[in-house]
This record gives sequence, C-alpha cells and structure tokens, in this order.
Amino acid sequence: MFDHPSYDAHEGVHMFHDAPSGLRAIIAVHSTALGPAAGGCRMMKYATGEAMLKDALRLSQGMSYKNAMADLPLGGGKAVIWGDSKADKSPDLFRAFGRAVASLNGTYYTAEDVGIDVADMEIVRQETEFVAGLDHGAAASGDPSPITATGVFRGILETARRAFGTDDLTTRTIAVQGVGSVGAHTCDFLAKAGATLVITDIDQAALKAVAARTGARIVAPDDIYDVEADIFSPNALGAVVNEQTLERLKVKAIAGAANNQLVMPEMGELLRRKGILYAPDYVINGGGIINVAAEISGNYSRDWVDSKLDRLMETLGAVLDEALAQDKPTNEVADRIARQRIADAR
Repeated sequence: MFDHPSYDAHEGVHMFHDAPSGLRAIIAVHSTALGPAAGGCRMMKYATGEAMLKDALRLSQGMSYKNAMADLPLGGGKAVIWGDSKADKSPDLFRAFGRAVASLNGTYYTAEDVGIDVADMEIVRQETEFVAGLDHGAAASGDPSPITATGVFRGILETARRAFGTDDLTTRTIAVQGVGSVGAHTCDFLAKAGATLVITDIDQAALKAVAARTGARIVAPDDIYDVEADIFSPNALGAVVNEQTLERLKVKAIAGAANNQLVMPEMGELLRRKGILYAPDYVINGGGIINVAAEISGNYSRDWVDSKLDRLMETLGAVLDEALAQDKPTNEVADRIARQRIADAR
C-alpha cells in the first residue's frame, strides 16, 4: 500500500467485506485537514482488485482537492463497491455498506456517485447518519447531479471565453462523452445555449432520449475522439485523456464532469503544448459536493449553494487565467492552489 503510485499519503484506506450480502468495498480517506472527508460512493464491476484500489485512491485524492478548491469545510474521501450496479444491488448490500461507513465514526460522509442513486443512499441511511444526497430529512437536497451539471455548464462558458474570446456557443460544436445523470443535464444546458452537440454513451436508451430533445448527433463510443469539435466534454469515467486519445482529439478545449480525466498529471503539459485549454476536472465539477456540503451542515440553503458555485466559477477563471498568463498547464496551477489550502489548514 505505502508504495502504491496513487497512495499520496492517505490518512486511511479501509477495506470491507460482508460475506452474507456480498459486499466488497473500499473507503479511502485522503485528508481530513479541512474537515471530515466527503465524497460519493461508486459501484462498478472492476476488472481486478488492483483496479478498484487505484480508482479509490485517485478519486479520494481528487475529492480533497475538489473540496479545497470549492472552499468547503470538508476533507477528501471516496468509497467504491465492487459489483455490477445493474445486477448486484440488494438492500442487504447497502445496509452492510452503511455499517462500514458508520464504523468510521464520522471521519467519512458518503453520497451518490457512478452506479449509485438516491434510493440506494436511503438504504445506507438506515445504518448510519454519515450520508448525504437524500430525498428525506430536515436538510435533504436529493440528487446532486443537476447542481454538478449547472457548474459544468458554467465552467464550459468560462473555458470558452478564454479559448475563443467569447462564451457564445451558437457557433460551437461540443463533443459530449457520457449522457448519464450529469451529462444529460449538461447537454440540456448546452442545447439551450445554442451549441451543436455530438454525443456518445454505452446506454442506448439514454442516448436516444438526449438526442430526441437536443437534436444531438450520436456516434459510437470510440468515435467521439475523432469528432471535429470545438470542445470535448468528458462526463463518464476517468483516464480518457491519454497518449492515444490526445493524438486524435481535434478540439481547442476540454471541459467536463468526469473525475480524473488525465491518465497521468503529465498529460496537462502535453495538452498545453497542443494548444488545448483544459478545465481541471475537480474544479469544474465541484457543484455536486457543494450541494452535499450544504446538506451535511444540517441547514440546507440553496442561496448558500449558489453563492459557493459563483465563487467556484471565479476560482476556475483564476486558474485558467494564471495558466495562460504564465504558460503553464492548468492542472499544475490548480494542484498547487489545492495543496496549499490543505497545508494551511493543517
């Protein structure tokens, strides 16, 4: 563990197994310097245990940086459950996961992520109070995906303003990878703003629904990297910007909701050299965790959420401006700011 390339001095990495329910889960707590660790739980059918561990470690580190950049009183953590989210869910499994979260005594708050929905979190809530993204309760705020999408759309505007000199999207083509809960809402915002959309996903029903209401053109999953577009918006899984895809991308900017979009930090420099402006993922996609933070506080306020989202967009703009002014990779600028905020809190 301590030699793992993605370890990054995590405070704790907890593995849980519950044989009766079939639960196999990892909860990674990267940092509690700013407050209790918070980050969603995702459920995926990983190829190997190593792939699962790597995902948990990278995602939890990203949450530390995301919460720091959003100026939230929360540290970074993430949970992953090994299983098919369409076939392996059960109330017993999520109650077992709830007990796992409870055993950390408030060090980690969970919520929805890929493969997990509000109904799942309601079951988790039966076993622990350290859960957010609920439909019921005094401070319940429900699915945070719409707020995430709002931030991503606004972040695309901030990125376009710097990449093209204007945030007018009526002449822009945007290639959107992933039209799940966040991606679909983002497409709705983009279509309303007049953008031309090219979309892909492995979920054919979701693709058809988004295309029907936005006029988007559908392409095969692997073809999205070859689309002639102005902006590439990754809204599915991570590591989609790598040495192979970089050679194929024909865009001037990358801005989307997916976590860990760069297969390695060095990709930021390669993007800069290619003239592609990258909106660091953990900055642009922070809307959802802002919404969750308001719920965790016990006094949910949409005005507070909106003000924090406004501040986050200012932070994104500042990162992009500094990177452009100093000719540096945007992810390096964002990483430096996030690490400094966490260090100052310690």
